[in-house]
Amino acid sequence: MPNFSFKLYTDSGTLHEDWDTIAEKNIFLSRSYLAILEQAAPENMRCHFIGLFKDKHLCGIALAQYINLRRVNTFVKEKQRFCLKDYLFKKFSSHIIVIGNNTLTGQNAYLLNNGITETEALHLFREALETLKRNYRKKCIYISLLAIKDFNTVELPDFKAAGYKGYYQFCTQPNMIFDIQNNWDSIDDYLADINTKYRTQYNRARKKAEGVEKRKLSEAEIRQQGERIHELYMTVAANASFSTFHLPRNHFEIFKLSLKDDFLFYGYFYDDKLIGFSTLIRNGCDMDTYFLGYDDTIQKEKMLYLNMLYDMVSYAIKKKFKHVIFARSAMEIKSSVGAHAEEVYGMIKHTNPLLNIFMARLFPYFDPKIEWKARSPFK
Repeated sequence: MPNFSFKLYTDSGTLHEDWDTIAEKNIFLSRSYLAILEQAAPENMRCHFIGLFKDKHLCGIALAQYINLRRVNTFVKEKQRFCLKDYLFKKFSSHIIVIGNNTLTGQNAYLLNNGITETEALHLFREALETLKRNYRKKCIYISLLAIKDFNTVELPDFKAAGYKGYYQFCTQPNMIFDIQNNWDSIDDYLADINTKYRTQYNRARKKAEGVEKRKLSEAEIRQQGERIHELYMTVAANASFSTFHLPRNHFEIFKLSLKDDFLFYGYFYDDKLIGFSTLIRNGCDMDTYFLGYDDTIQKEKMLYLNMLYDMVSYAIKKKFKHVIFARSAMEIKSSVGAHAEEVYGMIKHTNPLLNIFMARLFPYFDPKIEWKARSPFK
C-alpha cells in the first residue's frame, strides 16, 4: 500500500525541487509566480504552500492563503456609519484559510500528477486545512472559516467521498470567459460575427475614446506612475460590493519586474495624464485579465472600461489565445462583448459547530445573489 502524506511550506524559496514539473500547466501555481505573490501580497494575506507525497515522491501541489478580514472594509458599498452586516461578519468570520487564490477566479488551488487520485488528494488537503488551523491557534489566531475554491461544473470533485463532512457547497458570482474562435485572425473577424446592434456599440465606444492613447508600460514606467496607478486601482476597488483585500502600492511593479513579458500593463492616457490601466497575465493558451483601474470622472465619457474589454479581446485574437478569462464582476457588460458565464463552486465550513449549522442561510445573507441580464452579441 502506498504511503501518502503532505508537507506545509511557509516560504516559496523552500518548495520541493520537483514543484514546477507539476505546475507547468498553470503559471499561477509555478514557483516563480508564488514567489511574486508572496512578495507582493496584500497586507492582510499570508501564503502557505502544500506538497503532497506518495512514498516520498511529490505528486501534488497546492496554494493556501490565510486572510484577516479585520484589516479591510469588507462590505465596501455599505455607507452607513454602523454596518450590522460588516460587524457580524468580522466578529464571527474574520479569520479565513482557503485553499485557492483569493486574488484570482478559477481553479488555481491545486494540481496533481498521476501518482495520486483526486479523492486521495482532497483528503490530504482537508487534513492540511485542519493543521493550518491548529498552527494559527498556537499564535492565538482563531480561524473562523475553512474553504477550498473555485471549481466549474466539470472540475467539481466529489467532496463527500473525500470526507468533507459539515462543509457547505457554495456558488458565487460566475467566472466570465470569452472563447476565441479558430477562424478569427483579427478584430475584424470578430466584428463580422457579431450582430449590428453590438457592432454599433463597438464603433460608438471606439469613437468615444478618441484622444485616449494606450501605451504598454515598462517596469520603470509603472514605478514612476506608482501613486497614480494605486489611486486609479482604489477607485475601482471602492466600487466593489464585497472586498477581502487591497493590493499594496508596489504590486504591479513587482509583477512586471518578475514575470516580464508574461505580465502586460497597459496605461490609458488623455492629455498626457494617466486616466486608466489594465493588466493581463499569459497562462498557456489562456489569457487572464488581472486588475484594472480608471478615473471615475472620465470613465463614462470615454467608455473606458468597455474599450479596455475590446482591447483585451483584440489582443487575444491577434496572439492566438484560446480563451480570455474575464473573471468575476461586471457580468452584463462582459457578456455584451461576448463572454459567457461559467458557474464556480467551492466548499466552506465554519469552525464554530453551532454557526456552521446555519451556513446554508448565512452564506447567501453575506454574499447575496446579483441580478444581471446575459447578453449575446453573436449572430
